[in-house]
Amino acid sequence: MLTGLLIVLPLIAAALVFLIKGKAARTAALGLSVIEFGLALFAWFTFKTDPTSKMLLLDCTWVESLGIKFAVAIDGMSLLMVLLTTFLVPLIILSSFNTEHERPNVFYGLIMLMQMALVGVFVANDGFLFYVFWELALIPIYFICLVWGGDNRAKITFKFFVYTLFGSLFMLIALVFLYQHTGMQTGIKSWAINDLYQAGRSLTEAQQGYVFWAMFLAFAIKMPIFPFHTWQPDTYVAAPTQGTMLLSGIMLKMGTFGLLKWLLPVVPLGVQNWGNVAMILSVFGIIYASCIAIVQTDFKRLIAYSSIAHVGLIAAGILAWNQQGVQGALMQMVSHGINVVGLFLIADILMRQTGTREISKLGGIRNVNPQFAVLYLIVLLGSVALPLTNGFVGEFLLITGVYGYSAWMAAFAGLSVILGAVYMLRSYQGIMLGETNELTAKFTNLSGSDKAVLIIVCAAIIALGVYPQPLTDLAEPAVKTLLMSTK
Repeated sequence: MLTGLLIVLPLIAAALVFLIKGKAARTAALGLSVIEFGLALFAWFTFKTDPTSKMLLLDCTWVESLGIKFAVAIDGMSLLMVLLTTFLVPLIILSSFNTEHERPNVFYGLIMLMQMALVGVFVANDGFLFYVFWELALIPIYFICLVWGGDNRAKITFKFFVYTLFGSLFMLIALVFLYQHTGMQTGIKSWAINDLYQAGRSLTEAQQGYVFWAMFLAFAIKMPIFPFHTWQPDTYVAAPTQGTMLLSGIMLKMGTFGLLKWLLPVVPLGVQNWGNVAMILSVFGIIYASCIAIVQTDFKRLIAYSSIAHVGLIAAGILAWNQQGVQGALMQMVSHGINVVGLFLIADILMRQTGTREISKLGGIRNVNPQFAVLYLIVLLGSVALPLTNGFVGEFLLITGVYGYSAWMAAFAGLSVILGAVYMLRSYQGIMLGETNELTAKFTNLSGSDKAVLIIVCAAIIALGVYPQPLTDLAEPAVKTLLMSTK
């Protein structure tokens, strides 16, 4: 029942926010999102007390004739993603307090609606339900980007929509194909995740290969990884800041989570035959995106390419399919979500205060606002995986996991650490250091909401870097169970 509430509460919140006019909609959305986070913390406490608690399960018949159920459940992996989602949404809403949006009730209502769909994706235990939530998550972000986005938003948003819908259709075909192969022994077809696992493993080697690529395409587009990434930089830049945060901080985790829970355990022979190709694409994407990030002049676009590099390493860790790689992927999914929200807020602050994100036009902000310089530096160090920051834990485990798969792959994947330091430190140098110019001289103190979001993000970066054990312990049993199920 608790898992069901985590889905229903943001749906109710969206309906309420849609009815509220003016700035009160923003305050209501923030308050309701904080309640949702409190509910997620209660779910964490319940899970730690009893991982098999019936409060964490909900299994109701939906369409009996087709074997569809409203089946949701929380395990260690899904709980990590739910905690990340419910932690970031209040910060994303709070980050908007210095920006006036037309029709704020619709804007914040769509954010709450998207939170509902995201939580649903992470807790769904029925293939049809998973697909429904997957598609539902696309609708709010499409309208957020289309209505409140920047220049060329219609063209860019249409490209994003077509890309993701195209991948989703292939995933639907794969899920229907798996569904048709369920019930071989009982004669009763089912969309239940364990039944889909069994159906996938019963397929021939060639069939598993087809299913692998059909589903991998959907997840690769959503993450995205090379060469399915071309929609991402333009969409991240054109989207409003809160839309970009939702896309990069949470929505791309749908792809990595899908890879982990809905693909690799389903078709082990497909992974065995084609996983190396997917691994090469992921590792190549790390280097490709990092090199492009180095030459970017727009700070927001730089962060977009940085995100492609980070998610490439996460995908490589998952494809390594060992304890360190999968554990590192889950930790890095959390860390990247936190860090990238902080980075995009910094880009938004720069735009609001100076009117530009062009690195060459900035400089010397440290001289006029040293507090902002410190907060920015902490977020940056988390992003480049400095020891004792959250990024280090996941990145160390990821590279260790990839090394267990292939030393050569690990060597190339490890370049992300060096290249990441190059483009992030160079951007910091260009924006914060040097002489103050006409644009940066007018940089004022941060607003209360901006400061609050950055301080919370920085506290999370340090806390998870110094003491990551609560999160690693949370996911470890589920990771071991998943890995053992494919051996």
